[in-house]
Amino acid sequence: MDRISALRNLEDALGDFEDGELSLPDLEREVRGIVRTYATDFADGKRAYRATGDPAAEGIVVLAESQAAAHDRIAQRVADGVRFEVEPTSR
Repeated sequence: MDRISALRNLEDALGDFEDGELSLPDLEREVRGIVRTYATDFADGKRAYRATGDPAAEGIVVLAESQAAAHDRIAQRVADGVRFEVEPTSR
């Protein structure tokens, strides 16, 4: 998905929300899916990984070449001593 397609999809989702066709949780899922698809298509050889475990890391998503590289990138974003696991996300 290119940037223009992503922006159009976001605009459509916002319009559906404004028209009452999407609830806020539905809009959030839609936006998250659009951004994830754009990011992973743009990533060229990288994939999305999500942190699970300690609340300080839970839900952080990064693009990386490997699970180990993703762990390193997430570790740079959280305080020392925060324990977490990294798993590939599904698109």
